[in-house]
Amino acid sequence: MTKLGLLVTLEAKAGKEAQLANFLTGALPLIEAEPETTAWFAIRMGPSTFGIFDAFADERGRGAHLSGEVAKALMASAPDLLAKPPSIEKVDVLADKLSNCGQ
Repeated sequence: MTKLGLLVTLEAKAGKEAQLANFLTGALPLIEAEPETTAWFAIRMGPSTFGIFDAFADERGRGAHLSGEVAKALMASAPDLLAKPPSIEKVDVLADKLSNCGQ
């Protein structure tokens, strides 16, 4: 069961919106290699505002993700791509519906 999540808000620097979008879509193979990440979404919330929502069954999975390859790559790219540091919120998942549609 999905119990925990992360809600990350990212604000692209002016002119870096496409690069940030490409970074997020390109991160999918790294996420697919994380067995404890049960759900992952890269989203666009506005012209320069992006987000990531991911979910985990337990704190071990969330911790592994936070120290994983995508987190490392994001922090390495942050000075070039982001207008400000990412906002990373640990959240509790109250309910979910996960499906294997399309897989």
